[in-house]
Amino acid sequence: MEINIVGGGLAGAEAAYAIAECGISVNLFEMKPEYSSEVHKSDKLAEIVCSNSFGSMKISTASGLLKKEMEILHSLTVRAAYETKVDAGGALAVDRNKFSDYVTECIQSNEHINLINEKIDRLDNENMWIVACGPLCDSVLVEYIKSLLDMNTLYFYDAIAPIVYADSVDFSKGFWGSRYSEDKDYFNCVFTQEDYKHFYNELIDAEKVEPREFEKNYFEACLPIEEIASRGHDTLLFGPMKPVGLRYNGKQPYAVVQLRKENSEGTILSLVGFQTKLTYAEQLRIFRMIPALNRVEFAKLGSVHRNTFIDSPKLLNQFLQLKNYRNIFFAGQITGAEGYMASAASGIYAGINAALRIKNKAMMSLDNRSMIGGLINYIISENAHFQPMSENFGLLKHIKMKNKAQRREKSAEIAVDYVKNWRKLYESAID
Repeated sequence: MEINIVGGGLAGAEAAYAIAECGISVNLFEMKPEYSSEVHKSDKLAEIVCSNSFGSMKISTASGLLKKEMEILHSLTVRAAYETKVDAGGALAVDRNKFSDYVTECIQSNEHINLINEKIDRLDNENMWIVACGPLCDSVLVEYIKSLLDMNTLYFYDAIAPIVYADSVDFSKGFWGSRYSEDKDYFNCVFTQEDYKHFYNELIDAEKVEPREFEKNYFEACLPIEEIASRGHDTLLFGPMKPVGLRYNGKQPYAVVQLRKENSEGTILSLVGFQTKLTYAEQLRIFRMIPALNRVEFAKLGSVHRNTFIDSPKLLNQFLQLKNYRNIFFAGQITGAEGYMASAASGIYAGINAALRIKNKAMMSLDNRSMIGGLINYIISENAHFQPMSENFGLLKHIKMKNKAQRREKSAEIAVDYVKNWRKLYESAID
């Protein structure tokens, strides 16, 4: 049995490198240069097509902690980023061409990695596979995956609503409740008529991100909030902001924005139906006009763009392995790990477990004491409204400390120690 990896992006490169570190041979299939997606331009591996910033380097931030954990696990991505970094204040930004060159050279020169420039259309049952083909997966492979899994478990538009930290919400400006039932599943941010008018006018005039040509045909089920608003002043009142079925102080509110729990602990909440193409700056400005969110902190901002990701909670186990096809792992953005670093981290994790499995060793999971474990736990936990997620402190095991800065510092300390110990256990198991 061989280990084959589909996709030479960050997740695929990390998976290959993690496996090779164990002295195990691996085939890495990358369809470039003969085939390419609409956005890729380079023939190199680990091509950066969006922002060249990998976020803060401070360990007290979610992105900084994630990178530190990855560094502990010998991440190729993090090493390449530090080798090719450019000045960007407290952020780790890279020269994208040098970054791709560095990763490509490391992969090509590794004696245990066989880089094959070939498009994969299907997966066999005789070998082990890690599917890390990214958010713009080749259409032929997409159709194969659809047939292998389920027609209803693959998505083509990433309609992401903003996600906020619950401890930054002003819960005095709304109420918990559900439309038409006694359940308390949603927090409803209440609008007066004047609140709504001001919010609507600002939303209509806000700056949007121009969609690429292949992103212009939205599905009605995932229309951006500003697109709904453009169809008339009251359209939001019959859509995501409708107050029907809700009572507040004995009467129906004029309008509401509903917040829904994104994890079982309720530490992060999403704005229901608020997928958006607003620029990040405008999202921060306008969504803080929502009553109860005046001083809110965002764990993730919203977006609507073409993407391909599987319904991981239904399909994957704690090792990112298909529940029904144990020779197949998934890694990267196709799992719902959003962003370059989260995607790369999932590649390390899948690679380590594939290496353990091919050596007939017990696979190892990470829990939410770590940022990587928190991401994996989110990806595989039951979620009827599953959407991609990037690293944030809401994914970590909650620590009861009132001071937020101290709480995050303590969480980071616990995570680093935990991942260091996990690494030792993994190295001992693989020998």
